[in-house]
Amino acid sequence: MSSSEVTEVFFGVTKLFQSSDASLRRMIYFFIKEVAETCNPDDIIIVTSSLTKDMNSKEDLFRANSIRVLAKMIDATMLGAIERYIKQAIVDRNAMVSSSALVAGTHLIRGSPDVVRRWVNEVQEALHSSSDMVQFHALSLLYEIKQHDRLAISKLVTKLTRGTISSPLATCLLIRYITTIVRDSGGNALASATGRAAYQFLELSLRHRSEAVIYEAAKALCNLPGIEERDLGPAVAVLQLFLSSPKSTLRLAAMRALSSVAIAKPSAVIKCNDDMESLIADNNRSIATFAITTLLKTGSESSVDRLMKQISSFMNEIADEFKIVVVTAIRELCLKYPLKHRVLVGFLANFLREEGGFEFKKAIVDAIIALMCVISETKESSLFHLCEFIEDCEFTALSTQILHLVGIVGPTTVAPARYIRFVYNRVILENAAVRAAAITTLAKFAARLPALQASVSVLLRRSLRDEDDEVRDRATVALRLLGENITKDAPGDGEAEGSQRPFRQDALAADSTRDLPLQPEIHLLLEPLPMSFAQLSAALKEFEVAGSREDDALALSLTTLPVVDYTRPSSQSAVPASASLSSSNDSAELYKIPELATLGRVHSSTSPIQLTESETEYVVSCIKHIMSEHVVLEFAITNTISDQLLVDACQNCSVRGKM
Repeated sequence: MSSSEVTEVFFGVTKLFQSSDASLRRMIYFFIKEVAETCNPDDIIIVTSSLTKDMNSKEDLFRANSIRVLAKMIDATMLGAIERYIKQAIVDRNAMVSSSALVAGTHLIRGSPDVVRRWVNEVQEALHSSSDMVQFHALSLLYEIKQHDRLAISKLVTKLTRGTISSPLATCLLIRYITTIVRDSGGNALASATGRAAYQFLELSLRHRSEAVIYEAAKALCNLPGIEERDLGPAVAVLQLFLSSPKSTLRLAAMRALSSVAIAKPSAVIKCNDDMESLIADNNRSIATFAITTLLKTGSESSVDRLMKQISSFMNEIADEFKIVVVTAIRELCLKYPLKHRVLVGFLANFLREEGGFEFKKAIVDAIIALMCVISETKESSLFHLCEFIEDCEFTALSTQILHLVGIVGPTTVAPARYIRFVYNRVILENAAVRAAAITTLAKFAARLPALQASVSVLLRRSLRDEDDEVRDRATVALRLLGENITKDAPGDGEAEGSQRPFRQDALAADSTRDLPLQPEIHLLLEPLPMSFAQLSAALKEFEVAGSREDDALALSLTTLPVVDYTRPSSQSAVPASASLSSSNDSAELYKIPELATLGRVHSSTSPIQLTESETEYVVSCIKHIMSEHVVLEFAITNTISDQLLVDACQNCSVRGKM
């Protein structure tokens, strides 16, 4: 609807104020509140007189709803006209009217805080109301009024903890405020008098008649900073009772709280293990997931096998998001009990072959790789599991990640030759991205293992006629770095793609003892680039600007490229273009000087350092160029007086301290 149509409907609805039907009037209030922001503000003001009239009505329903609507419509300039009515409504005997006025104050304090702060006496009086909802809204508004006065908040909380609040909702809100105050105080929660008083109140709240208050108090005790394990006993005991509750909401809330406690203090939750094991078969999958992950954090080494059997049937019934949580917990358990790595890694490997989405499979792969880095005994078995996974992996990103890992770890294993079969099968059966990664992995095997170099070179030659240029280029570069002559014995027509077949390990026996000369640049395969691609691009541009490609002393290589500190441009901090250009060209200017060009690669250049005051007759600045074995100081002298000319300028440098 357009604005004009909304305005037309709005004025039509306002005519219904003449009706005394309660349901119809409630619909009118709801409609006005919803369209108040869409209509013209001048049109909205017209209806305020009808709403103000309803504020003084004898019908409590009309009074309560009109206050709510007016709080949504009016601004600071109009608040003064109805402030008296709202203050009277706050202390009204009708709970609905009083609660509506308090909620209106909560909305109005954001735009007119000074006006609402004058209602503090009425709000404090409403705090002693017999209505649970009025107490809750009164405490919320009172906290909003005093939240910037820390001393006033502390006094308010201390006063209320003495038993002046009977509303369960208000008590839950008070517990949250107490937790906030204790957390903001920092340090050990029980070290100060305020912290000890808070702990006593929270412990007393564990015996409240309301289950919501009991849970809120238990959760607050578990989250108190610096609390000792022995002080968690009452809260854990209450949460343990909730685990056997017939209400699923209580079971879920208790499991969530116990799961967070188990992260920092697993021994405090061990006594709940029997109750949590019974929840593994709970119909609510969220409860079962929390139970399993908590048991994995608190379980002993002897219970790992039993837990894995229980989890196996459970994993097929939950969604991938819950499976990822379980995988993370299993990884932490394996780090806790490294002797159980065979059982846990085998469990993860089994689910790699099951159905699942990308995020779930990636979580398992990352977990296995993390365990390989920490527990050296898992390297051989984990790498073999990953190689079996890529035999039937539908995710390109995971296949390339695993192939990269195989290229790094595979040559260091006891029997590296058995992994080449898995890698070469990817060259034949996968897409271009995976084939390219497999070519690089094969090249790493050949570079690290001279005994396999000749056989792997034969496999690489078969990719010189691949349909993808990336695969062909990688195979060509690999063979060059391995010292092969790619024009000799090139694969003929009879060795096209159709004649390729999966690699067999016994093929490695042929010519396995012939060593080929490796090129000096072989480290490009075995080591990561010393710079990012963005830095490499910037360094090449500087190299071209210096015109050093024609200089035989500075041939293009990684050792002669200048290092450029590349940072992504940020939208919050803009750098002037002139400053960025000058900083990037400082090191490139050195290559134009023959005497300095032979000193080697510039690793970094500092920004100009001013050596004199800017008001002197001449200004001197210095730029430091850091090289592998040299430091070049570039001085710039600028004359600031136009009628004088500087001649025969020279500089003297002295060294302080020991070099």
